[in-house]
Amino acid sequence: MLATPAHAQRPETRVRDQIPAEFRWDFSPIYKSWDAWEQGLKDMEAKMDNFVKLKGTLASGPAAVAKAYRDLDQIGQLQYLTYRYPQLQRDVNTRDQTVAGRFQRIGAVFAKFDTATAWMTPELLKIPEATMLGWINQTPALAPYRFTVLDNYRRQKHVLDEAGERLLSLGSRSNQTANAAYQELSTSDIQFPTITTSDGKEVKLTPGNYAALLESSPVQADRAKAAAAHVGTYGANIHTYGALYNGVMQRNWYLAQARNFPTTLDAALDENAIPRSVVETLVQTTRAGTGPLQRYAQLRKKLLGLKDYHLYDGFVPVFRSDATYPYQKAKDLALASVAPLGAAYGEQYRRFVGGGRIDVYENEGKRSGAYSANVYGVGPYLLLNYNDTMDSMFTFAHEAGHAMHSVLSNAGQPFVTSGYTIFVAEVASTMNERLLMEHLLAQTTDPKDRFLLLQHAVDQIVGTFYTQVLFADYELQAHKLVEEGQPVTPEVLNGIYMGLLKTYYGDAVTVDQFYQWTWARIPHFYNSPYYVYQYATCFASSAELFKQMNTGDAASKKAATDRYLTLLSSGGNDHPMEQLKKAGVDLTQKATVQAVVDHLDMLVTRMEAEAAKIR
Repeated sequence: MLATPAHAQRPETRVRDQIPAEFRWDFSPIYKSWDAWEQGLKDMEAKMDNFVKLKGTLASGPAAVAKAYRDLDQIGQLQYLTYRYPQLQRDVNTRDQTVAGRFQRIGAVFAKFDTATAWMTPELLKIPEATMLGWINQTPALAPYRFTVLDNYRRQKHVLDEAGERLLSLGSRSNQTANAAYQELSTSDIQFPTITTSDGKEVKLTPGNYAALLESSPVQADRAKAAAAHVGTYGANIHTYGALYNGVMQRNWYLAQARNFPTTLDAALDENAIPRSVVETLVQTTRAGTGPLQRYAQLRKKLLGLKDYHLYDGFVPVFRSDATYPYQKAKDLALASVAPLGAAYGEQYRRFVGGGRIDVYENEGKRSGAYSANVYGVGPYLLLNYNDTMDSMFTFAHEAGHAMHSVLSNAGQPFVTSGYTIFVAEVASTMNERLLMEHLLAQTTDPKDRFLLLQHAVDQIVGTFYTQVLFADYELQAHKLVEEGQPVTPEVLNGIYMGLLKTYYGDAVTVDQFYQWTWARIPHFYNSPYYVYQYATCFASSAELFKQMNTGDAASKKAATDRYLTLLSSGGNDHPMEQLKKAGVDLTQKATVQAVVDHLDMLVTRMEAEAAKIR
């Protein structure tokens, strides 16, 4: 085990100010103070006011179009700074109403700008596409904006006239009400219960503690008690969650119809030119490929010696290990694991984890989960709720993969195309998890250690692929109710979710009734609808890329690695399906999805072999 400095141990306190500064975000690279933020806000509003004056100028020629886009870039960079400064501080202390108020202010400014600029795309589209293409070809200043400008013409049939766009923009703030209410209900107001486990310990079931208990407790009754209590916290407010989710879906359907899309799915996919068949093939292929998932559950049931196997039994290791992964150790292992991506990537990675950009540990009032949030011109900020488990270590590797994607895209692209799409975002994160897994497997021949690592790899497929497809399946069915004008009640939503659990897990798992409320605790359903399927497509993509980077002769492997790094540096300079094709992945092919199903089947076979050696 790598030596871990005493100061790097997990703090016992959950009081934020008592956690060492090295484990907390440093906001000063964004703004030095709230006064500086206020000045940034004023600067941005001044630029916004000046931008409005450009209305009516675009048809005058390429110089006017270039100026408009350059001015948008300047405003966009200020939007990153002025948005992230309060947003990040709110997320580590959701109870600070002063920060919450400032965050609401920035939302109001953004909404005002959306309304004030609603004229731009309709005005741009009045210029014939052939004329615009000629301007771009003849004007170097427009070269960085080629993809962005021309993509407006692709989406032209879904752009309204100026009046229509203005009306839609006026609803931008109210459109966020349901997910804002969900955020408050699920972070600021939620009261997680405390249970007493069979050994007499009291555990407050915060998301971090709940996850740790399911992973660490060998007593099935304790896991059952924790799951019922934690999920039941959401069930106690299920009618409120139902109303909020119905509000989210009604908003999605309203916007889809307003822009002349036949379904909410089509509306969600159009922005990035994703064929509908990608999602449909993903769901159909995965539904038909649940055999390995059920086989894994049956193997776990057998090895754990359980009479009945439940969903809450899916997190506990089959074989026990006293290994912990303090944060410093996790950083060292993650750094070592990315060596196959080259020295330059490794050095940039080392600089990122050096301090001030990662908020490591759980504290009172901090939001749950983990994420990476880019701040253009400053760099990414990574949020964790680290608890020294193997899962926490892999979460760190996952989010650091996102962060490095941002680092490379920021460096490789002009501002206008620096932001990568959600559709490719999870490729970088799941790739880094795979690299860490292979690094750890290469370090041990012990069958128990290998089994535990293989178990984690399988659990990643279950969580990142199968579970996310199940979530996508749920979103499709729930939104279809709204599209068809059917009732949307908590009972109906519960029924959809329970039906899916039984479809995916069959008789291999006993599905407890309280799991019908799980949909209420999935933030993506509220914050970013039709997001989750992309975890699965990205997982399939990273699996294919990893295979190419480790197959064939040295030249072939290097070429594949170079293509992958090019993908990370390409930001949003093309449609994501095209970016992935350039890197070597075609998601229109059923075989790309089926390969994940087959890979899970192979991993379960390897687990069986290692388990036999242990016995």
